[in-house]
Amino acid sequence: MRRSTITKGIAGLVALGVVAWGGTVTYLEHFDHAGAFQLPADSPTRHDPTAMAAFAALQEVRCDYCHTKGTDLPFYFKLPLANQIMGRDLAEGQRHFSFAPIVAAFQQGKPPSVEQLSRIEEVIVQNRMPPAAYLLMHPHAHLDEKQRADILKWVRDQRERYYATPGVAAAFRGEPIQPIPESVPVDWNKAALGRELFFDNTLSGDGKLNCASCHGLNTGGVDNLVTATGISGHKGPINTPSVYNSVFSIAQFWNGRAKDLAAQAAGPVTNPLEMGSHDWESVAERVRNEPGYADKFSAVFGSDAINQDTVTNAIAEYEKTLITPDSRFDLYLKGNASAITDQEKRGYERFKQIGCSGCHSGVAIGGDAYEIMGLEGPYFDDRHSKLTAADQGREAFTSNPADRQRFKVPNLRNVELTGPWFHDGSVTSLEQAVREMARYQTPDRDISNQDVQDITAFLKTLTGKYDGIPLKDVPADAPLRPVQSN
Repeated sequence: MRRSTITKGIAGLVALGVVAWGGTVTYLEHFDHAGAFQLPADSPTRHDPTAMAAFAALQEVRCDYCHTKGTDLPFYFKLPLANQIMGRDLAEGQRHFSFAPIVAAFQQGKPPSVEQLSRIEEVIVQNRMPPAAYLLMHPHAHLDEKQRADILKWVRDQRERYYATPGVAAAFRGEPIQPIPESVPVDWNKAALGRELFFDNTLSGDGKLNCASCHGLNTGGVDNLVTATGISGHKGPINTPSVYNSVFSIAQFWNGRAKDLAAQAAGPVTNPLEMGSHDWESVAERVRNEPGYADKFSAVFGSDAINQDTVTNAIAEYEKTLITPDSRFDLYLKGNASAITDQEKRGYERFKQIGCSGCHSGVAIGGDAYEIMGLEGPYFDDRHSKLTAADQGREAFTSNPADRQRFKVPNLRNVELTGPWFHDGSVTSLEQAVREMARYQTPDRDISNQDVQDITAFLKTLTGKYDGIPLKDVPADAPLRPVQSN
């Protein structure tokens, strides 16, 4: 009799729990729908069925709860114990991905960035979002196969409409990686002057260094050193990024502190560890005193004004020409199925499947976003007993703690030539780079040796040509030969 009473009591408690859970879930579903982000009445998205289907699916999930600051959260986020646990999840969610630009893109009928599309595609393909704990309280937010397909169709559609490179094969217009265009708009007279300055030691404090000292055209646009060597043998704090394809980056330097190529060109000249000139006025004076420059600047800029702005503007124009189209992978994307091997094709598929393309996408396969180093693992805890100033990442420039150890995603074009790799130059082989990126940046912590070999093989297909010459064969003083812009 007593056992029967206990059993009934337990059953009653379970039933009460189920009723309470059901009531809470019903309330939360109403709360989720009532507070969901909306489209304005005049939004162009309303006339786009593909975008509307994706919008509806993402609206149902409420990604903004964890990925947008200031969102009105469900009541349980405010409970003492839950708030402590979920507060960490919110901080990490907002640090890892911001959903606000996605909502704005839908509302304005504009495309998200290449990287934002790739990140969404990554988590949908891997079925990583929404997490199981969230679905326990919000079961309506589970994405069924149609909703997942709707989101992926929209991602591909946005790429095809806004980001596909002219000449890419129809089958690859929606891919996360696009071929490098054959040319970009360039003022070739200005670029010719910029090339001369790029190789001119006059810009350095001791007259022994130039831009090419760290950005060799014959060494993949880098110096192949752990960190750069500057004036009087001083060692810089960070690995040298490639000058090739830098025109496609959203900003320059690992922490994005230079807004464009001209701002980047200005930095090293007066950096005491790099080219070591005292100030830009003294640099400009030395250039003015070099025979012929006054006439050349006058011809290009309409005056003989030689100063930081005109010098860096010319160098930036030259750097626009340093693009490397026609890699074997580009030829594959343009429809030549035999341009890469079966192993290299397999490597590309694994590159996408494990999530590498979530950050490394677009024509440069990177350079269009900032990401935390150690997104999925403790990179700095594992590797450094003491952090350096360079390890701060973007925070050193923005002073925003959310940018701590966040770096501009490096572009992977010509990556086989640009080692040693990573911002600290600590990786000495491409295979090691692949393995460690998988360990620290993707959920696939320990990929197989076969995966490493296949992805490495794929990465080696990304080596392109400069001025029609395979990059491995480009001379250090490669001439500038103008081409017609598309």
